[in-house]
Amino acid sequence: MSIWTYALVGLLSGVAASMGFGGGMVLLIYLTTIAGIPQLMAQGVNLLFFLPIALISLIINLRSHLVDLRGLLPSLITGALFAALFSFVARFLGGDMLRKGFGVLVVIAGLRELFKKKKDCR
Repeated sequence: MSIWTYALVGLLSGVAASMGFGGGMVLLIYLTTIAGIPQLMAQGVNLLFFLPIALISLIINLRSHLVDLRGLLPSLITGALFAALFSFVARFLGGDMLRKGFGVLVVIAGLRELFKKKKDCR
């Protein structure tokens, strides 16, 4: 794969992630199925990809007053703790188990999006 292919995938994943469309999921699927990168390495790349996008999104949403500041600190702490915990767990599960678990997660997320009721945003 050329550097331009990787850059294009990164750009598209970044745009999707910043709009809340699951760009990380798209990136993981690309890295594991098309680029042939092992699952654990793809997850590490995805995490590095996610951090700057999350920071930029947080800054934009803070400026727009769309963040509940009372819930921010507890969310950051628990999110960081569970991310660290499950990164250690992932090392012991192996690539095959992670691939299957990720596949189940993608199906559940897709079904949830298909069948959830839309909220009235007026």
